[in-house]
Amino acid sequence: MSGQTRDKSVDIQNLPVPRELPVLPLHGFVFFPGMGFPLQVSSDSSRRLVDDALLADRMIALVAGRNESVSDGQSLSDKDLYQVGVVGYIHKLTKADEGYYQVLVSGLRKIRIKEYIQRAPYLRARVDEVPMEIREDRQVDALILNIRNQFQTLVKLTQLPPEMATTVGSLANHFHAAYMVVSQLNLKVEEEQALLEIPDLADLLHETARELNKRVETAEMSRKLQESFKKDMDAKQREIYLRQQLAAIRKELGEGDDDKVEIRELRKRADETGLSKEAREALDKELNRLERIPPSSPEYTVSRNYVDWILDLPWTESSVDSLDLDRAGQDLDHDHYGLKKIKKRILEFLAVRKLKEDVQGPILCFVGPPGVGKTSLGQSIARTMNRKFVRVALGGLRDEAEIRGHRRTYIGALPGRIIQSLKKAGTNNPVFLLDEIDKLGSDFRGDPSSALLEVLDPEQNSTFTDHYLDIEFDLSRVLFIATANVLDAIPGPLRDRMEVVELSGYTDHEKVAIARKHLLAKQLEAHALSGDDLRLDDDVILALIRSYTREAGVRNLERELAAICRGVASEVARGRTEQVVVTVDNLYDFLGPVRYYPEKKARTWGPGLATGLAWTPVGGVILFIETSMMKGKGGLTLTGKLGDVMKESATAALTFIRSHADQLGIDENSFARRDLHVHVPEGAIPKDGPSAGVAMVSSLVSVITGRTVRQDVAMTGEITLRGDVLPVGGISEKVLAALRADIRELVLPALNEKDVLEIPEDVREGVVFHYVHTIAEVLDLVLDN
Repeated sequence: MSGQTRDKSVDIQNLPVPRELPVLPLHGFVFFPGMGFPLQVSSDSSRRLVDDALLADRMIALVAGRNESVSDGQSLSDKDLYQVGVVGYIHKLTKADEGYYQVLVSGLRKIRIKEYIQRAPYLRARVDEVPMEIREDRQVDALILNIRNQFQTLVKLTQLPPEMATTVGSLANHFHAAYMVVSQLNLKVEEEQALLEIPDLADLLHETARELNKRVETAEMSRKLQESFKKDMDAKQREIYLRQQLAAIRKELGEGDDDKVEIRELRKRADETGLSKEAREALDKELNRLERIPPSSPEYTVSRNYVDWILDLPWTESSVDSLDLDRAGQDLDHDHYGLKKIKKRILEFLAVRKLKEDVQGPILCFVGPPGVGKTSLGQSIARTMNRKFVRVALGGLRDEAEIRGHRRTYIGALPGRIIQSLKKAGTNNPVFLLDEIDKLGSDFRGDPSSALLEVLDPEQNSTFTDHYLDIEFDLSRVLFIATANVLDAIPGPLRDRMEVVELSGYTDHEKVAIARKHLLAKQLEAHALSGDDLRLDDDVILALIRSYTREAGVRNLERELAAICRGVASEVARGRTEQVVVTVDNLYDFLGPVRYYPEKKARTWGPGLATGLAWTPVGGVILFIETSMMKGKGGLTLTGKLGDVMKESATAALTFIRSHADQLGIDENSFARRDLHVHVPEGAIPKDGPSAGVAMVSSLVSVITGRTVRQDVAMTGEITLRGDVLPVGGISEKVLAALRADIRELVLPALNEKDVLEIPEDVREGVVFHYVHTIAEVLDLVLDN
């Protein structure tokens, strides 16, 4: 140090604040009143400022900069510095040999910059003193006491010098005490400046207490974490020490090392499992890694689980197929009534399998309404072929990892459901049912339907790779069967990989046979009854089907039979010994009032009414089209919660009628004086599709001409503006719906004749089918003369 300059003894607290002061910008911190510490001054302008101040009254303005790049002043604007600062008094100057000044400064009072009056060689400004009024009241006393106590706690929790708590406790000026605490909280410059600018003492103490409490909470949390880490490390070191001691004791006793024995047993299992070359290489690599991992390590469990999954899979285990075709046919007929198309397909597969041993399993997709036996058919196929049966429910599945598995880098990773189910089956050729494949979803976790593309592709599934195993597994011997209610909901690429087999709903007579052969016996056994306790004739079952159920399958029928069995069981439990005979007349006593009536008998009939046929995911239904005509201006109103396609069909129907008014015998000018209203009953149920087009044309022509549509005829078909009738889908379900309503004369598009031929002959018997090409043919058939 080259020289020092000291002030003489001066009572600095009572010095008046000059009207003008040189301004020393501060970099990265705020100077508070009551503080005192040395500042390092290095720039030429700042050193000149200090020299001039020492020659005057030793007082300078200390003002914080708004950002870290603040320089010494000549190029600064008013916006670069805060407006509120502190009057500083220079006690001592020490000039260093390196060319900078060490200046010991004390903060006296707060000031506010009014305006800058000098820019060079340093900043100079006019200032006003900001009063720091100290009032004594209970709130202030309570706040300062809380701050002092909390600061003592902070000193204990951190590495702050203990003398700091003593200093804060001894300061009589509450402003100075608060500023001393704030300076130790490691706040940002803008946060410290905001506290400096608070004029009211109570507000300042409130904010100081809030920031101090936050700092104490952080320090408490840090201390607890440190204690937790230390405790964990101590426990870990203790465990290592104990294991080392245990290993030494075992060595002295001449006992073998358990983990080495375990590894040898795993290698022996690997030799007996018959792994593929790739799987054996991966397993050996993992076992070598497992030998080097301490059993106490979490990685040991992860690695051991992976080894177990590889060894538990049925790499070479297969069940022997039953290839007796006659017996297989008998088993399928015993388990399921009807379904000839599917039974024929299974028997064909068995025939080819008998001739060629390594034939790949087919990938079938059973599509049909709920309750027609899709899932139970899969179980029956497995039993017939003497294969294990596994089922995976895909409804609502949204995570691609559910199919392919999670990669082993994730905590708690597992293989996907394909590999899990094969482990459960214990063979590599089970019947694998993918239930409700049309209800797969997708979200940010991936698209499961895309993951199934490899599983269901015969050209690819022989090398299926699960993300968890990361080893190829042959799925080509698995017989995959998917089930769905709606074919349209299945993505095209996935649908293309499957052989679709459609299951239509059952006729009433088929339901009677199913109830007699399967459902009734099942419910009698479930309710501890026998044939001596209950008599239920076929005519009663038929009445039950028509009056208490309305479905394509037989689930509700089974529930109603269960209700009857419960009623009989109640009587038997009360001591009844004679047989209970259920008749059509006493069905009410067991099941309550009739729930469903034939639709055509439940309605009045007249011009404007027509019977259409529709397909739904739960089977076919009949659909009534009602049209009314009134005075108006040629408007068309559509009601009944119709979809866009169905609305367009109604508009197309009216356009056809207006453009062919002469041929239909309708006055073309009458449309301008009339409004038409088309309504499809059951308005709460959404309806859509083009197949109601011919029924809408018939209904509109009927109400306009006054000719009634025949009540005993139902119809379906899409229409065009030229008057053509186009084919539609779901013919089998629609025919069954007409039969349930006791309608035996149907009008269908000519191009749907091929679909009618696929309906069983006993169902078609007694039904008159009219195949039409044009709307004119439809109107000739359905309108009364």
